This record gives sequence, C-alpha cells and structure tokens, in this order.
Amino acid sequence: MSVDAALQSYLQERGLDQAVADLMGRAAGVPGLAARCEQAGLDPAAVTSVAALSELPVLAKDAVIALQRADPPFGGLLAQDADVVRVFQSPGPLYEPQLDGADSWRWGQVFADLGVGEGDTVLNCFGYHLSPAGAMMEEGARAAGARVLPGGIGNQDLQVGAIADLGITAYAGLPSYLKALVERYDEAGLPRERWRLDRAMVTAEPLPDSLRALLVERVPTVRMAYGTGETGLLAYENGDGAGLVLADGVLVQVCDIATGAPITDETEGEVVVTVLRPHYPLVRFGTGDLSGWMLGPDGSLRLRGVLGRTGSAVKVKGMFLHPTQVAAVLGGIGGVAGYRFVIGREDHKDTLRCEVVAEPGADADALVAEIGSRVREGLRFRAEVVVVQALTEGEGPIVDTRDWS
Repeated sequence: MSVDAALQSYLQERGLDQAVADLMGRAAGVPGLAARCEQAGLDPAAVTSVAALSELPVLAKDAVIALQRADPPFGGLLAQDADVVRVFQSPGPLYEPQLDGADSWRWGQVFADLGVGEGDTVLNCFGYHLSPAGAMMEEGARAAGARVLPGGIGNQDLQVGAIADLGITAYAGLPSYLKALVERYDEAGLPRERWRLDRAMVTAEPLPDSLRALLVERVPTVRMAYGTGETGLLAYENGDGAGLVLADGVLVQVCDIATGAPITDETEGEVVVTVLRPHYPLVRFGTGDLSGWMLGPDGSLRLRGVLGRTGSAVKVKGMFLHPTQVAAVLGGIGGVAGYRFVIGREDHKDTLRCEVVAEPGADADALVAEIGSRVREGLRFRAEVVVVQALTEGEGPIVDTRDWS
C-alpha cells in the first residue's frame, strides 16, 4: 500500500470528512474561525470534506498569539457558550482554555494502549503550574482508570520515596527525568524489590536509542507520545517499533511549509492539526513541528515522529524558548551589550546557558544576578548566566548545540 492510499483509508475509516462537515456546521459562528473563512473566500457551509477544509490557510502559533493580544483573552477563537474549567499559559504567552469534559485532550488513549488502568498508580512528572502538561496527563491517566500521584518537576527524594512506598507502576514525563529518578532511587539505597514501575509514557523531548536502551533496563515498556499544549495528544508509539499511531478525535495532516497544501507521500512537512471540538475549533493549526508519513506493519498511516521545527522557537527541557519572548524579557537591561542562549545536552539532560556581553564599566556580578532572576521569573527556565567577552557573529539569540545521536 502507498502512503496516499493509507491516507485515504485513514480519512475514511475515521469518518473525518463527516467530522469536518459537522465541525464547520457547528463552529462557523465562532468569530475567529468565521473571519478566517471570510478572508479565504470560503463558505463554512460548503466545507464538507477534509479536501475542502485544506483550502483554508494554516494558522501559525505566532498568529494565535497575535490574535490573543489584539482580542484578549482567546483571540475570538472560543465560542461564547464554551464551558472553560481551566486556563493555562504557555510561552509566548499563549493562553489555552481547557474545556469541560473528561479527558478533553485525549491522552487517555495512550495510557490505555500502554496497559495502564484500574489498580495502577501513575507518577505524573509534568508541571502543574501555568503550563497544561501536568493536567493533561493526569486527566488521561484517570480516564484510563488509574490513580495519579501529581509529582510535577523536582523533589526527587520525595518522588523516589513515593515510588517505593506507594508501589508506583507507571510514569508520565520527560525521558531524561525518568533516567534521573532511576539514578536517584539507587543513590538513596531504596530496596530494588519495591521498584514496581514497569511502564512509562514519555514525551516533550526526543528519545534517542541510547537513552531508550538505558531506560528499559529498569522500565521494560517505554513508549513515546506526541502532542502539543494547544491540541493535546496527536500520535503515539504502540510497541511495534514503526512510527507513531494517529490519535482519535483529531485530524492530523502533514503540509507543505510554503503553501499549506497536504502532502500525500513521504516528503517532510509541517504537522497541521484540526481539533474536532466546536467550542474551541483550532482549525488547520500549524504546530511548527516537522514530520512525514510512513506505513506501519499493518499498512496503516503513521507519523515518523518529530523531525525538527519550522520556526525559530526551540524546545528545551520540555518547553519552548522563543526569540521574541527572550527579547521581551531581557531587552532594555542596562549594562548589557549583547546576549544569547546556548542549549546543550549532557548525560541525556538539556543544559541552558545565557552568555552576556557587559558594557564597559558595568557590574558583571549584578548583571548575572539580575539576568538570572529575569530568566527564572519571565521565561520560567533556570539557566547558567556567564559574562563573556564577545558573541559569535550571526548565530542569533538562541544556539542549539545538542546532538541527539
């Protein structure tokens, strides 16, 4: 079977043409979507298929941020009668509403496929403050029937104690953080026989083969999943070693970066998502992630994983770092002649260093303290701040030196 044939099967078997027609019929009155359709010369009532929907230009993440700034808080993209139970803030800032209803981001699919259910306790090591990841994973695990320990990030001594005391059986978080917990458990001298954690769902950073090999020595089943804060779960590994299975409840396309046209072969393009929810219809949303199609052993359509980014934002420590956000937080600091962030990777963990060029006569120690504070509070990152003599020309405000081999 060709990728094109598998793509047609995907659309037919999931009923996505009808789902698109239903979405546009119910969501056409949402102001932001109506304005996009009008600008594109599309009649929402005539959009009754995925092919017709694909005439709508891709909505970039930066465009959503601009819409929210112009028309706060949600840029006209939220239906007036939407029942919002939580609001999150991702870097940008981008405000993300959580709608009422169980597992509204659909992460329960990956936990269920992982075999997580009643009788399991999941240690959720994603952040619960401002960003949506912690709440996303908690609701997904609970939808699968499991209990959840809301671990968040940090407090590793308490977390490894809980792994032993509570009989934690599953994990959700960064793969690098799981490695750190395994090491901390052993360093604490906790009994190996009380380690019952045998399944892990990891996401938000790459999982190179070298790191996977280390993890499965202690956690036999480690599955990578892919989603975004705006769209929820998009695809996940199912254990057969062949790409990412596409999630239900969402239309995933790979599109030409220049034109937005859907790609129907193995060519790389941007992952473009339509979330099938009429009260917050993110339609043809450009994630900024690069991927491509492949076939699974059963001939089904799969994503090849995240192959890179289309824009200037870089994901580090599981969150995005945006040049515009950096400029807003660090711009205008007296005594600074220049700065840049350098992202590295050591022992399967991201590192972040802020290099600063001080103006003549500036107090270097005071600059380091002030910039460190601004990075923590404004960017929500911890970074090593160092004063340097000069920056390398032409590399921009963010330099990524990581090697994922």
